[in-house]
Amino acid sequence: MIDKGRWLLMLKGLGNTLLIAICAIIIGSVLGGIFALMKISRRKVLNVIANIYTTVIRGIPLATQLMIFYFVIFAPFGMDRLLVAILSYGINSGAYCTEIFRAGIQGVDKGQTEAGRSLGLSRWQTLMKIVFPQAIKASLPTYTSEFIVLIKETSVASFIAVMDLTKSGDMIRNATYNAWIPLLSCAVIYLILTLGLTKLFSLLEKRLAKSDRN
Repeated sequence: MIDKGRWLLMLKGLGNTLLIAICAIIIGSVLGGIFALMKISRRKVLNVIANIYTTVIRGIPLATQLMIFYFVIFAPFGMDRLLVAILSYGINSGAYCTEIFRAGIQGVDKGQTEAGRSLGLSRWQTLMKIVFPQAIKASLPTYTSEFIVLIKETSVASFIAVMDLTKSGDMIRNATYNAWIPLLSCAVIYLILTLGLTKLFSLLEKRLAKSDRN
């Protein structure tokens, strides 16, 4: 794997994996926030739109969605594969973030909302100043799990020939006729990423819990 600089392929693949995951979670968070508000809205039209979005996206396998986005939806625009992957993963993540945020918002005790309204705050002010801060803390464990899962799911980006970490390992395997070193190296890198992020987010959760007690 060191010969002829093949390890650089794995480095590039790791970079693409992280780029897809980070950009996708940002897009997913924005979409999740919007559709979560639509789900808790009093307008039925918004409820229906949000429900259709989450039902369709969560009901179709990610690999299938990825190919539909690349070969059907974005094909006429001639978009770069990496950009298509980012958008596809972002839209997919948005459906899961929608449910995470909705559950977090609705998990806040209704008495908090009533207290805010009794103090003269509007419904929007109550959401922003009272409900959202509590919902974010409640949603954090599930949200961090979504990010970690997203990193591992980038391995199917190779379905549209995007060179992610798994694809780079497979390319080295094809070039060297040796599956052990490149594929096990990919597995170790994924493991380090997931364990590192799990530890990092665990520390963040403990810090937030400590601030609540204080």
